[in-house]
Amino acid sequence: MTRIEFSDNGDTAFEKLLGYNEHILDQWNRLEETFWKNTSLDPALLEQVRRAMAFENGCEYCMVKGGKPDFDPARIKISIASGFAELFCKDHRAIGQAHFDTLKEYFSLREISELCTFIAFINASQKLGGTFNLTEDYQLHAVTNMDELM
Repeated sequence: MTRIEFSDNGDTAFEKLLGYNEHILDQWNRLEETFWKNTSLDPALLEQVRRAMAFENGCEYCMVKGGKPDFDPARIKISIASGFAELFCKDHRAIGQAHFDTLKEYFSLREISELCTFIAFINASQKLGGTFNLTEDYQLHAVTNMDELM
């Protein structure tokens, strides 16, 4: 059971928790759509980063949405971005210039800016879901269940 009841607004369980203020819900959804449709980053990279963060943040709702990250060692950009995202989840204060120097080897400045804002947005979303106790039971698009993931 979630910690607050669902509102009448929104399509997903997560949206219904934000839906008490339709303006916040609308802007939140618009920002999410912008990340997926209007950035220079590959959506496959973004999805792998989102999955890695779900497991680092312990967000059941997000973990079962796509399952564990599916890393291809040949796709170094995904590995670098996911590792950076995991560090952000653990302790953003531990991120230093050396981490950005590594990012600069693989990403443009625009991509780094977009990646960092995506990571911050997804981190907030996942932690908000966890705070509301949004579990796997509410994920309509689950590809697996928690027992299979662990």
